[in-house]
Amino acid sequence: MTNGPALRLPDRSVRVTDLRHWPGRAVSLPAYFVLTFAFTWTFFITAAVLSASVPAGASPGPGILALVLLGTFGPAIVAVGLSARAEGAHGVRALLAPMFRWRVPARFYLFAMSFMIAIKLAFALVYRAINHAWPPFGAGRVFLLLAAALFSTAVGGQSGEEVGWRGYALPRLAARFGLGAASILLGVIWAVWHLPLFYLHGVDTYGQSFAAYLLSVIAFSVVIAWLYWRTGGSLLLTMLMHAAINNTKDIVPAVPRTPMNPLHPSATAATWITIALLWIAAGYCLVRMRRAVLTPPAA
Repeated sequence: MTNGPALRLPDRSVRVTDLRHWPGRAVSLPAYFVLTFAFTWTFFITAAVLSASVPAGASPGPGILALVLLGTFGPAIVAVGLSARAEGAHGVRALLAPMFRWRVPARFYLFAMSFMIAIKLAFALVYRAINHAWPPFGAGRVFLLLAAALFSTAVGGQSGEEVGWRGYALPRLAARFGLGAASILLGVIWAVWHLPLFYLHGVDTYGQSFAAYLLSVIAFSVVIAWLYWRTGGSLLLTMLMHAAINNTKDIVPAVPRTPMNPLHPSATAATWITIALLWIAAGYCLVRMRRAVLTPPAA
């Protein structure tokens, strides 16, 4: 078993273009994305169609939610399948090994767990400066939300996404475009992959602004790519951060717009302020990654 991709910051900017040593090198990235979308959207679109019968204000039933959960594992399932086809067991081991790369400095665990909390608290400060009052805070205790993030990292859909997006796609995109540009491109793909969920009745994305979501997810993609780079390609840390974002985003609940066509770009002022804060963080990460080089795993 290899130790997975090693990442380093060289003295000068270098772009890796030699993919001969990457597991699954024989399969094109377009094929990976097409297969991933086909797998996931089969479940997401089916769930969205079935959810049309969900009463207003009600949540989807367990059958619909199970379809969504199955769909979230599409990126990993396709990545594992293509790695096995191209490299056999060795390729699968190389793909999955970073899920267990836990020996990274403690500050990166802190960053992964607290990033979204910091963004939301920054939003609360901006809100107070503008409105001379604090925004409504969520009822959940922070330590319970963080515990939920840890549990979700272990059993939730984050592994199904991160193995594919960061473990399989990001290194190959970075080899072609550089890590910063790759993180932006992957963010666009990652956001569009979620699009059917904006038509799923009874969930928080239903009828919301996809344009606002797209900008948010691209920023998240950049920051998670930075974390992946700084931790030597640890998927465990990207899974943890992904789970923490999902579970702590409501410490200051978002103000949803009235559901309408998801492709209509309007969103609340609170949403745009949060996006601006996310992009301040993403901009910093892009500057830091401008010389980042991702090298293939050792043979």
